Amino acid sequence: MSHHSSHLQIPRPRAASFKGWTSVVAVALAVLVAQACSAASGAEKSAGNPSLLYGEAVAVGGGTARTYIVMDADTPTEIGIALSESVLADLPSDHGGEGAVHMPDGHSMYEFTLPLPRRNETPFRQVVLNWNPGGHEPPGIYDQPHFDFHFYMIDTLARKGILPSDPLFQLKAERLPAAEFIPAGYVLPAPMAVPQMGVHWIDPTSPELNGKTFTRTFIYGSWDGELIFAEPMITKAFLEARTDSSFALPAAARYPKPGYHPTTYRVRWDDAAREYRVSLTGLVRRD
Repeated sequence: MSHHSSHLQIPRPRAASFKGWTSVVAVALAVLVAQACSAASGAEKSAGNPSLLYGEAVAVGGGTARTYIVMDADTPTEIGIALSESVLADLPSDHGGEGAVHMPDGHSMYEFTLPLPRRNETPFRQVVLNWNPGGHEPPGIYDQPHFDFHFYMIDTLARKGILPSDPLFQLKAERLPAAEFIPAGYVLPAPMAVPQMGVHWIDPTSPELNGKTFTRTFIYGSWDGELIFAEPMITKAFLEARTDSSFALPAAARYPKPGYHPTTYRVRWDDAAREYRVSLTGLVRRD
């Protein structure tokens, strides 16, 4: 998304200008700036002119990550995560380190909770970025260095309560949403819950599940009978290619939370902002 700015030009006075020119210029500039700000404010609120809202930046790798929401007047059209250009330069390794979560398959995972913009008209309540330097199981499929971009429809307290110490942990994992809430074509390989995430649903037609090398995929998550997250999984290599790619998402018959839900997801490099962006796009109102 490019940013445009208007440049206000004041004609230079001739050498023999009248006394007090500096004061006149100061007043003229103040008036022009006020007019420009007023016009910009009005344009931001007018229909057909999207606004870009950022959440607070969080240190990741050699740079920062932050959430963003694109608004068109009062309607959200996109929600995503932006990674600054230098993020990929100094990411933590698979050998463990500060903040590493050690996975059962021996790999390390790093988690970053990213605050959402103050204005959030989407059904997503929190966003979590996970960096998997050695990938994760199953081997031969998802063992590529990649990011998990989790968009949760539950709050932090509920997510962090998904723990094996809960005596009903397995029962809640096996309690599945009604079929009408599952996006068309998605299946559950097994009701095996990942702590502080939930159960993962996959699209069996995804390229990496049909002999292709994993580059990007899209997963949904459920817990205790409710669909709770949407998750693009994108490899570091795919981001580094700096493509602009959009992929359609299948619809469900019903949605767990009323609000604006995605119909596509997009992975791109924004050259103007110098950011990698992974987002849920084509948001459509579902009740």
